[in-house]
Amino acid sequence: MTDCVRAHGMRFVKSTGMSAQKGGVFDMAELKCGVENCSYNQENYCCKGDIMVGGTHACDCDGTCCESFSQRRDDAYVSSLEHPCRTISIDCEAEKCVYNSNYKCHAEHVDIRGCGACDCRQTQCATFREA
Repeated sequence: MTDCVRAHGMRFVKSTGMSAQKGGVFDMAELKCGVENCSYNQENYCCKGDIMVGGTHACDCDGTCCESFSQRRDDAYVSSLEHPCRTISIDCEAEKCVYNSNYKCHAEHVDIRGCGACDCRQTQCATFREA
């Protein structure tokens, strides 16, 4: 029997790391987020549900960024209903990355970094590998 969890309108299949949404199947990466001051970061995991990695012409990880970054504010309200996910759907614009296929990341594990980031350009996908 398959163990499934529903979140954000998607069905996550824990045994394979895959998800199905509206009949389509795509990979879900295990995301580790080191951008501590992002409003979506809880315990180094993301609460957003999906992210976009930018860097169309990137040749290395420094040319990428997490476009979904949103700076945490001291006065911001954090919902107790938001739960961090270990696996997440990642859209990716980094055309030269070996893990990018049809603008979807197919890496099993992704590290997003950006210690002290105040804007998405100060973040990066440390998993980027040039094809």
